[in-house]
Amino acid sequence: MVLQLNPYLPYPAYIRGIRDEVLDKRPIKTFTIELKDEKLMKNFTFKPGQCVMVGIIGVGEAIFAIASPPNADCIEISVMKMGRVTTALHNCNVGDKVFVRGPIGNGFPVEEWEGKNIVLIAGGIGITPLRSLYYYICDNRGKYGELTFIYGARSSKDLCFKEEIFEIERKEKTCHITIDFEEEGWTRHVGFVPDVLMKVSPSPKNSVAITCGPPIMIRYVIQNLHKLGFKPSQIYTTLEKRMKCGIGKCGRCNIGSLYVCKDGPVFSYETLQKLPEVF
Repeated sequence: MVLQLNPYLPYPAYIRGIRDEVLDKRPIKTFTIELKDEKLMKNFTFKPGQCVMVGIIGVGEAIFAIASPPNADCIEISVMKMGRVTTALHNCNVGDKVFVRGPIGNGFPVEEWEGKNIVLIAGGIGITPLRSLYYYICDNRGKYGELTFIYGARSSKDLCFKEEIFEIERKEKTCHITIDFEEEGWTRHVGFVPDVLMKVSPSPKNSVAITCGPPIMIRYVIQNLHKLGFKPSQIYTTLEKRMKCGIGKCGRCNIGSLYVCKDGPVFSYETLQKLPEVF
């Protein structure tokens, strides 16, 4: 029998590993987290795009997209140091105790996308949910068509999962990495992600595009996808940053008639078009 976690209950967990991703004014670390109950951890299942709440006693909790592949034996989250909870997490050490609620949200509709070409477009820490989705597609490659991966950041120092993404670039001929401005020794793309999207120019035929990153990037990525011929129903994004309680009780993630935590965080642009301006 598969043991399901109750998203209302915080489950004891601990930090198994910590990895620096970005060392900057807003540093980013990736945390490997494991539930203390081995049975729960073994049966913890999620879809790419789903989230978890991670909390620290006496501090609070915050929502994070799951970065790890669905078949991993752990939960990975990438955390930018910005507020009270994220700062407390950055001050944690391996072995420290945390609490986890989840998985939360709907995830990417990966079954609906079978047989289609996949275009992944990420900026900065927005690569987190797309990393999970990428590895899911790799594990089920025969079910999908061509894969295009576009990822960018302000500078080479701001790239998350840097060695991983370079390995993906070596593996995937259609992986394109970019930074906003020229750097000495940089031989890859230079330019904003929406502009590189136009250079790569993926075909909308039998394709879906999934984008995640800063809101301004998403806005222009969607505009350029329209220029390339993608319909709103072919474009998806995730809005987990708007989520607060994660269970539809606080009302702070309300957009029009929808709640991000209950109806999302993954939405097609076809759905978002009908709501008040999001980006």
